[in-house]
Amino acid sequence: MSVLLVRHARAGHSTSAPDDHLRPLDERGWEQAEKLVDTLASYEVRRILTSPYVRCRQTVEQLGRTLELPLEERGELAEGSTKEDVLRLVASLDGATAVLCTHGDVVYELLGEESKKGSTWVLDIGPDGSLERRDYIAPPA
Repeated sequence: MSVLLVRHARAGHSTSAPDDHLRPLDERGWEQAEKLVDTLASYEVRRILTSPYVRCRQTVEQLGRTLELPLEERGELAEGSTKEDVLRLVASLDGATAVLCTHGDVVYELLGEESKKGSTWVLDIGPDGSLERRDYIAPPA
């Protein structure tokens, strides 16, 4: 099983919405979201889970439409979530290859590395439930 850990695409400035949960993608972010469909086409994605923040949902909406998969909003992927929160979520996937769209702080919490907006980490699930890095896909140009 693979987990495709996506950092949401580029969003507008923090002042572009009255509440940060509602901050949408900007024009460049929408382009990144569209290209994500081709970027992840070779993976047999069975589920798409996303932070409930608008910018995360928007990042994977087109992917969901293309693959005819519903978006599953999960609080475990919201800003401020812990590594343990996400690992419990991953353990519940029952072997399905899944896209998890989240935020930079959560990616850092899981992997100890910064990632660019719109990037994807391809991860395998280790025998002990840990996440093992297989590949890094830079944001679409």
